[in-house]
Amino acid sequence: MTPLAHTALAEMTTPALLLDSTVLERNCEAMARRAARHGVALRPHLKTSKSAEVARLATRGHSGAITVSTVAEADYFARHGFLDLTYAVGIGAGKIDALHRIQRTHGARITLLADRVEAVRAAAERARAIGARFSLLIEVDTGGGRGGIAPDDDAALLAMAGEVQRSGVLSLAGVLTHAGHSYHAEGLAAIRAIAEAERAGAVRAAECLRAAGFTVDTVSVGATPTAVCAERLDGVTEMRPGVYTFFDLDQAARGICTMDDIALSVLATVIGHNPRSRRVLIDAGALALSKDESAAEFRDGLGFGLVCPVDGTAPLAGLRVAELHQEHGLIACDGNSNGSDGDSDSAMFEALPIGSRVRILPHHACMTAAPYDRYHVVRGTGASVHAVWGKAHGWHVAGPGA
Repeated sequence: MTPLAHTALAEMTTPALLLDSTVLERNCEAMARRAARHGVALRPHLKTSKSAEVARLATRGHSGAITVSTVAEADYFARHGFLDLTYAVGIGAGKIDALHRIQRTHGARITLLADRVEAVRAAAERARAIGARFSLLIEVDTGGGRGGIAPDDDAALLAMAGEVQRSGVLSLAGVLTHAGHSYHAEGLAAIRAIAEAERAGAVRAAECLRAAGFTVDTVSVGATPTAVCAERLDGVTEMRPGVYTFFDLDQAARGICTMDDIALSVLATVIGHNPRSRRVLIDAGALALSKDESAAEFRDGLGFGLVCPVDGTAPLAGLRVAELHQEHGLIACDGNSNGSDGDSDSAMFEALPIGSRVRILPHHACMTAAPYDRYHVVRGTGASVHAVWGKAHGWHVAGPGA
């Protein structure tokens, strides 16, 4: 998909999603080296990029196995040749028909996830009705508190495994956990401790099932902070980080990456100056940037994103997106919310003339990228697009039951 390749950034319609392929490749290579060092498979979570081109880079030299979070992603990636998919959201029986069509149409193998016997029973009932078969991972909660069975709840683990075994249409693949709470941990030492708890909990659950005679081939962990910080992964078979491909302000604020590792930005146009409110208006608002302020938990002065020049991602000193409306973003200088520093205002208006372009670094790359249908791919400080990559979006695929 390259209809806008070689278009100059100064000529592009905005807002537009920019992706620096040089940084992207570097990030993918670094995570692949981490997985190899730990002796585990890398099954990247593609909910961040939702892009086949990104997936090819993230799985280069590996099995091609990936993780997805929506039926639309499963369908999109299967159509692009990624046939070993973990659908890492607790399964609802209403998704079975669509996932079965994806398996049947593309020859894919989709592994499901569940943490309740009732969910297994309902999924199995629907699968039997339409002649579908799936493998399934038991979700384990190692501290995130979102979903999953406690790793030391032997009775619940064995009940789940027994239900899968009795279903006749589901097969037990193993256990899976996600240390999502690592996104709220302050300091690398705290993240390292969470990474070890994630590893130990998943391994403990797997050992419980094996001791009862169940086969557990997969012990899956996954979160970018813990993947970066883990000191050991013995007993684990795979990891599933996702946002590492792009990184963002949230990861940089806690030292998981540097600002130079952020590959994603939003290109916007300056559409107005408001001396009364001391704001520069841009055409990228809440829908283009998202209202996620996650990095503010660890670092002040980020607003809803940092402002960079059109030719790179080094933030302009003191500038941030201070306010968001649906289609408007309002840039402010540090300290000018209600003060009277006319010199800083004049400098801001001069640096960002009406009609000029800026790049905005997002707090959370997954949230920012999700609404867009394509990436405009650049290299470093290049002033033009060298490729346009398509992506999945939305939740569903066409057809009954989808």
